[in-house]
Amino acid sequence: MGSIYIYAGYGRGKSSAAMGRAVQAAAEGGTVVIIQFLKGKGLSDNEFMRRLEPEIKVFHFEKSEENYQTLSEDEKKEEYENIRNGLNFAKKVLTVAECSLLILDEVLGLIDENIITAEDLKGLLENRRETDVILTGYSLGEEIQALADGVSRIDTIK
Repeated sequence: MGSIYIYAGYGRGKSSAAMGRAVQAAAEGGTVVIIQFLKGKGLSDNEFMRRLEPEIKVFHFEKSEENYQTLSEDEKKEEYENIRNGLNFAKKVLTVAECSLLILDEVLGLIDENIITAEDLKGLLENRRETDVILTGYSLGEEIQALADGVSRIDTIK
């Protein structure tokens, strides 16, 4: 079964660390799927990331260009379905073993925003077969931490 790695904390660099691992996996001959959550436009329109295809594919299901936390309650309701579509896509990616590494960028924030529960995330990860998974986000509950093979806490010192 694939491994689960978590990059969490309130410091900067969690997504960057995950992207570095994506490049490393691609350089080793693997394929990578990155699904970003809660980041507005995120990297989906990034020309550099498109040049890394087909080895690294970036997906973003939210329609807003703003970060989720800055949206009004009505806008958040609209984005909820888009986020659920992203999670369903992640489940499909894991079920059919579409890649060697799946990065769920800011997925831990979905728990913080009460969009999913830790149990929902656990259920999603049970589909992983041989696919390694990286989860990123700010907070990290004990239930999620227990699922991981490796956890890196990234905090800003100065």
